[in-house]
Amino acid sequence: MFVHDRTSSPAVTVREKTPFQDALKRMRDHKVRRLPVVNKKDKLVGIISEGDLLHAAPSSATSLSVWEVNYLLSELQVKEIMTRDVITTTLDTPLEEAARLMVAHRIGGLPVVDDQKRVVGIITETDIFKTFVEMFAGSHAGVRLTLEVPERKGVIALLSSTILDLGGSIESVGSFYGEVAGERRLVVKVRGVNKEQLVETLEALGDYVVDARDV
Repeated sequence: MFVHDRTSSPAVTVREKTPFQDALKRMRDHKVRRLPVVNKKDKLVGIISEGDLLHAAPSSATSLSVWEVNYLLSELQVKEIMTRDVITTTLDTPLEEAARLMVAHRIGGLPVVDDQKRVVGIITETDIFKTFVEMFAGSHAGVRLTLEVPERKGVIALLSSTILDLGGSIESVGSFYGEVAGERRLVVKVRGVNKEQLVETLEALGDYVVDARDV
């Protein structure tokens, strides 16, 4: 799966000279928490988040009058508070690489740009979460297994054939590092097999069933 499979397009954007209050209203109207900032050619020049806007607003403890506050905010433009060094991604980037960038830089979204640095969309942590739910068949009923298995060739093939022999089917499978070197943890969603029978069969093969539940 690639970024283009999950990109929200077109992205809601603003210009550098957009007033603070207009940017905040645009976020609320479109129910988004970040806005790429573009120039007249739609090329990315920055990004502004809901947090940037809220931090720029005067504290409730300010000694300024409401009129003074409103005047200051009406004069404040996006270019004065936006982040200029923006982490971006492209449409053909693998989805896991986009997720890695978000984790590494502790950000909740990435503008998606073309080779001319024009903004063509945006991908957010919510898009990643939705993909995560789909990958683990979160909306489908079945038996959810967590297995601890040796890190060697053929493990998943054997697991698949065993479940098939029992009359079941694998809806999803995820692989993670185990707690011990040389081991992996598999999270598997299975349909069409009784949980107790499945656990008994897998443990007879030498797999350690960490958790099994009907979901």
